[in-house]
Amino acid sequence: MDNYLTYKGYRGSVSFSGEDKIFYGKVLGIRDSVSFEGTDVTHLEEDFHDAVDDYLDACRASGRDPDKEFKGVFNVRIKPELHKEAYYYALDHHMTLNELMTTSLDSYLNGKK
Repeated sequence: MDNYLTYKGYRGSVSFSGEDKIFYGKVLGIRDSVSFEGTDVTHLEEDFHDAVDDYLDACRASGRDPDKEFKGVFNVRIKPELHKEAYYYALDHHMTLNELMTTSLDSYLNGKK
């Protein structure tokens, strides 16, 4: 079971507050803050769709591109020794460090499935 909603290429988290008796969430993977809530799952999903639509409308109105869930760029902090080893491994195998990281992550993640 996934605790996510999806709509128009965006994913929203799903949480529940027992104290407030509401479901709530936020759009994940973007820099902007977009949240939503509902007293039940139906209203939560409706508010999620409205929040995404409002976000896209606000971006259009201000003339800026909306954030996408993932751009394919992220910083990774590793030990300098590992960085050095990865760099020379990539060089020895005629690939870029980005290609090595992509291949490594793909192998790791697909090996877990």
